Amino acid sequence: MVELELDDGVAIITINRPETRNAIAPDTMDGLDKALDDAAGARALVITGGGERSFVSGGDLKELAKLRTEEDATAMALRMRGICDRIAAFPGPTIAALNGHALGGGAEVAVAADIRVAAEDILIGFTQATLAIMPAWGGAERLVELVGRGRALMLAGSGKVMGAAEAERLGLVDVVLPRESFPEGWRSLAKSLATTAAGEIKHLMRGGSSAEDAAGRFARLWVTDDHWAAVDKVLNRSKK
Repeated sequence: MVELELDDGVAIITINRPETRNAIAPDTMDGLDKALDDAAGARALVITGGGERSFVSGGDLKELAKLRTEEDATAMALRMRGICDRIAAFPGPTIAALNGHALGGGAEVAVAADIRVAAEDILIGFTQATLAIMPAWGGAERLVELVGRGRALMLAGSGKVMGAAEAERLGLVDVVLPRESFPEGWRSLAKSLATTAAGEIKHLMRGGSSAEDAAGRFARLWVTDDHWAAVDKVLNRSKK
C-alpha cells in the first residue's frame, strides 16, 4: 500500500507494506506513480516507509521472481527507474526520511531524493551484488554523484551495509537524528523547505541556467508579497 498525506505544502508518500518490510512490487510501483501524480503542486516531497523497521527493503523478491526473461527484467527496471527519476525531478526539494533500513533498491529510492534524513539506528547499503545483480533504478549513477566514483564502486560492488553514522561521514546521508525525535525532525525540515524560494534554488542547483535566467527568477521572487512581508518583519525588529 502506498499512502499520500498533504501537510501544509508538503506531500508525504509512505510505502506501507510491513508484511514485506516495505518491499517494492509491481502494485507498489502503480501506487507510487499515482501518489506522485497526486502530489503535483506540493512545494516539497517526502518519501518514507511505514513503521520503524524498514524504509524500503528493496524489490519484493517473491513478486519479482516471477520475471524470468530479459525482456521482463528490462521492463521492470525501466519502470522503477522512471519512478525514481520522477522523485529526482520533482520541482521542489525532496527528502528521503529513512525510518528504517534502506537496502538494495531501497537505497536507490533513497538517493533519488535531494536530501536523506536517517534515524540513528538504520542501516543502508546497495546490496544488489550479493544477489549477483546490479543497481538498475538509477542508484549507481546517483551514488557516484554523492560519494565519488571509487567509493561508489566499492560500496555497490561489495554490497556493503553500513550504519547511519558511517553513511553520514561518507556523504550518503545528510542528517542523522535520534529515534525519538526522528518524526518531528524530518517534518520540521520538510516544512522549512516547502517554499517557492527553495524550489527555485533547487532549479539553479541542477545546472544549465544562464545568468539571465537566474536573475529573472530572483526578480520574480523579489516582487512577491512573501518577500516584502519578510522584509517588513526584519525592518520592524530593527526599530525595536
